[in-house]
Amino acid sequence: MTIQVGDAIPNINFQFREGDTRPEKGTCPAGGEFVTRSSHELFSEKRVIIFSLPGAFTPTCSTYQLPGFDEKFEVFKEQGIDEIYVVSVNDAFVMNAWAVDCKIKNIKTIPDGNAEFTTAMGMNVAKDNLGFGQRSWRYAAIINDCKVEKIFEEPGKSDNFGEDPYGETSPENLLEYLQA
Repeated sequence: MTIQVGDAIPNINFQFREGDTRPEKGTCPAGGEFVTRSSHELFSEKRVIIFSLPGAFTPTCSTYQLPGFDEKFEVFKEQGIDEIYVVSVNDAFVMNAWAVDCKIKNIKTIPDGNAEFTTAMGMNVAKDNLGFGQRSWRYAAIINDCKVEKIFEEPGKSDNFGEDPYGETSPENLLEYLQA
């Protein structure tokens, strides 16, 4: 079942990767460590936006959604949003590399490599048709002190959906809601 307005978000532990640096020769980051943080630790006593998408380094996510939220971060803050997070069923190394590659300054990445948060939110779908395995359906939510204030979901949620709808979860749509 998909999480609803008024529901508490699931308290899931995420495995972040912090402190890695890239060596001069080679591209594999090293020297850091895994750090565990729970969703309640991240979202308690804050009003945040989380948005989730099928995968890091995918076209719609990397070209429109992630940079759009990053560019409009200050406008979201003016509307009472403390932080914005992007969640994807990818590991911490991928999420960190994606943020660097996209030159993200304001959005925090959350690696959900085992899809535990995504599944608990009721947003997991099979993307076997693309060779992705289990992934997240594209959604966004405004979370106020760990409770869902508003949820936005792209239409057509189903396993192996042939399209990648985008519009309901756009930064522009969330801003329109916040400014109403």
